Amino acid sequence: MSRKYYDCAFDVKAINDDGTFEGYGSVFGNVDAYKEIVAKGAFTESLHSLKNQGRMPALLWQHRSGEPIGVYTDMREDDTGLFVRGKLALKTARGAEAHELMKMKALSGLSIGFVTREDSYDKVTGIRTLNKVDLWECSIVTFPANDSARVSAVKNIDEIESLADAETFLRESGGYSKSEALGIIARIKSVHGRSDSDEQDKLLEALKKLKASIR
Repeated sequence: MSRKYYDCAFDVKAINDDGTFEGYGSVFGNVDAYKEIVAKGAFTESLHSLKNQGRMPALLWQHRSGEPIGVYTDMREDDTGLFVRGKLALKTARGAEAHELMKMKALSGLSIGFVTREDSYDKVTGIRTLNKVDLWECSIVTFPANDSARVSAVKNIDEIESLADAETFLRESGGYSKSEALGIIARIKSVHGRSDSDEQDKLLEALKKLKASIR
């Protein structure tokens, strides 16, 4: 199973001096850029299971598993979506950095990391509905949310279908700058050539080899 990410706007006015903040990690019923919808109830079982284990999904910096920046104190579904309330670890360098940037509105996104358990597909509209997911984490992220839907998808490495997707993955999931991402893609292309028939497969394999250094 591959992990996926969705990002959503949160109101930075909700962040307090003690590092507490709140917002939505996901908004229900919105069709994202990849024609997917998160259905109400998609997180119910996962949240219930985590509660029984006495823990919450991780609060991470930019989806980096080695960089927790605080804890979530509340996470639940309401009529709007996945409501979250968290507290940043202000005595850590990254937590303090996130707090300052959120107050300045330089950070304007929350993004959830999850694995799809149950979904359905409408062949007429081409829209996939995510009915049940395992929620792993909810990150503070830099890239802006979709202003109209307030939810947008960021493809993971197993879903890369074009050079543009590859660049987006490297920048948003890997933390590379635009110039660094383009440079990596250029080097991959120079090594593997430009054969239209197999360039995508070779690019994907090369990116998978980079996965360990990205995460």
